Amino acid sequence: MSVMTEASRRAGAPQPGGIGRSVRDSLVVAQRNLIRMLRIPEVVIFGLVQPIMFVVLFSYVFGGAIQLPGQQGPIDPAQYRAFLMAGIFAQTVTFATAGAGAGIADDMHKGLIDRFRSLPMARGAVLTGRTLADLVQTALTLVVISVVALIIGWRTHENLGKVLAGFALLLLLGYAFSWIGALIGLSVRTPEAATSGGLIWLFPLTFVSNAFVPSDSMPAFLQHIAEWNPFSATVQAARELFGNLPPGYPVPDAWPMQHPVLASVLWSVAIIAAFRTLAVRKYRSATA
Repeated sequence: MSVMTEASRRAGAPQPGGIGRSVRDSLVVAQRNLIRMLRIPEVVIFGLVQPIMFVVLFSYVFGGAIQLPGQQGPIDPAQYRAFLMAGIFAQTVTFATAGAGAGIADDMHKGLIDRFRSLPMARGAVLTGRTLADLVQTALTLVVISVVALIIGWRTHENLGKVLAGFALLLLLGYAFSWIGALIGLSVRTPEAATSGGLIWLFPLTFVSNAFVPSDSMPAFLQHIAEWNPFSATVQAARELFGNLPPGYPVPDAWPMQHPVLASVLWSVAIIAAFRTLAVRKYRSATA
């Protein structure tokens, strides 16, 4: 009877390797990482300092010196703040990649991932759970940065649905880039190397874009790179959905700039598909 009862109890349970099992294991790992973040609040606090500094510095130091295309008359710092904020939001979600890579490298260094591997759990759950926890932290950071932006005068000019869609695209980009951070974290030996490796490629990616200045102000070869940059597509999409494109602002002819919302989704999905596959393969070989 007890055997039958046990069999009946397990009948509806997710089977090893199934989607249900993978989702459950991923959520357990995500919960573990979120609890860890709560116990080390200084990590979250320090993660907020840099984007807040960028908001204030770019708004008040460069806001009175940059004139946007199509802007008539004297320079209007308020227009630049509206133009800037989508770039700051995108930079915030992508720079979280370095922290994700460092966290995974730290778990590898301490042997924690090897212990996870010995448990009867889905192979990709460790990385998926980690990236989901980082996504929650990034969302909380975006909330704080949005409040700071509202304080300095940033406003949206579209309905709530479009504004939420803009933030969803930003979080999707951040989640996509967290898989790049996961691959870097699995590929190096120390958290310090993961942090450095995570930032080296992020700086050119974010600055050779339309995040802080219009792409048509760049040399021709950089302009083409910026217009096809996945980071630029998400920034442009967020500006459109927030209603933050300045009046008369000329949109470049490149396809991602003409269809930024679709381009942003396609870029992010492609990055997730490619780097999740590479990261899971690296995880298996690195811990074997």
